[in-house]
Amino acid sequence: MTSLKPVRGTRDIMNEECRGHRHVASVGRDIARRYGFTEIATPIFEFSEVFKRTLGEASDIVTKEMYAFEDRGGSEITLRPEGTAGIARAFISNGLTQNLPCKFFYEGPMFRYERPQKGRLRQFHQVGVEILGVPTPQADIEVIALGAQMLGELGVGDKTVLEINSLGDRESRAAYRDVLVAYFTGHRDALSEDSRARLERNPLRILDSKDKGDRELIAEAPDMSDYLNEGSRAFFDTVLDGLESLGVEMSVNPRLVRGLDYYCHTAFEFTTEVLGAQGAVIAGGRYDGLIEQMGGPSTPGVGWAAGIERLSMLLSEPPALPRPIAVIPVGEGAQGPAMGIAHTLRENGYVVDMGYSGNLAKRMKRADRMNACAAVILGDDELERNSATLRDLDSGEQSEIPLDDLTDRLSAFR
Repeated sequence: MTSLKPVRGTRDIMNEECRGHRHVASVGRDIARRYGFTEIATPIFEFSEVFKRTLGEASDIVTKEMYAFEDRGGSEITLRPEGTAGIARAFISNGLTQNLPCKFFYEGPMFRYERPQKGRLRQFHQVGVEILGVPTPQADIEVIALGAQMLGELGVGDKTVLEINSLGDRESRAAYRDVLVAYFTGHRDALSEDSRARLERNPLRILDSKDKGDRELIAEAPDMSDYLNEGSRAFFDTVLDGLESLGVEMSVNPRLVRGLDYYCHTAFEFTTEVLGAQGAVIAGGRYDGLIEQMGGPSTPGVGWAAGIERLSMLLSEPPALPRPIAVIPVGEGAQGPAMGIAHTLRENGYVVDMGYSGNLAKRMKRADRMNACAAVILGDDELERNSATLRDLDSGEQSEIPLDDLTDRLSAFR
């Protein structure tokens, strides 16, 4: 029998950690709304072809990390490993070409079969934004500025650095690819096994390698910036100038790449040294060829995804929840009226906790455990006078309040 514990690489999210996750998503959603993004929620699973087309049949995600299975109807289904592919599919499926530009915000769980470690789980959560239909650098500037603002409002901006690079247009990328293949072919025997495989199918991904021997070769590899044509250089300069004008600090990293052919121009990551090896908290870029590769019309796109787990780990402390008010009936006769009072207070926006059993001492202990700010005590004597005892649980002061005045008197404890 399978033991009753979470599957490896998954975990239960509770209490303060849950508050942190919710805070990250809430701040991201609010800022995206201010930037004019609308929310989209795509299915957690898609036909596997959606990800094979977008991530590449030979990519590590497709070959090693996807949770793919055949459903009862014989269709091959995959739990989504990332969010952009589903949004691109939704754009095509719903015929949104007449609605361009489209600006989407999303939030939800993703799934990858990876070796679990700090900041990397098999079920993880992301928020992300995508702009579809804007070919100009202004879209790149906007999504990056949105990410920087989100990190700032979360209070973690000073713990991160924006790294940015240009992949150029198709022409520039092809020229760089040829030079890179020639360079690494000359050092083929010194490459790791994974990088030798990438040399055949996806040479730019070698620049992502963490292998020590590969890193030494990468340090001497040609720079992408030397192979940008005039148009690509002008595009990148516009992005850099735009971000600088908005006060967004950045560092150009010539080794920052995206391995798939539909990526172009801007690639960027917000990284941190606080989380060890899992340093990227936001990663994104421009993907002008993606929707066309999926069978849709040629549609430019740019966006990013942020790891909720990683960002919540950077938070100093999640915002405190409103402290509850404890409603405490004393005696059987007070149970019904106390439930009515609790209901009225909740209708008026108060957070109310009401224990289900126990004497006054036990219920007061529960109120303390719940960090309640005040207690409304209702017994037979109070019922006869149509009142309740209101106790400030911080100062210990208490007074008897007519029930008709209770809601207003509790406003001090909001």
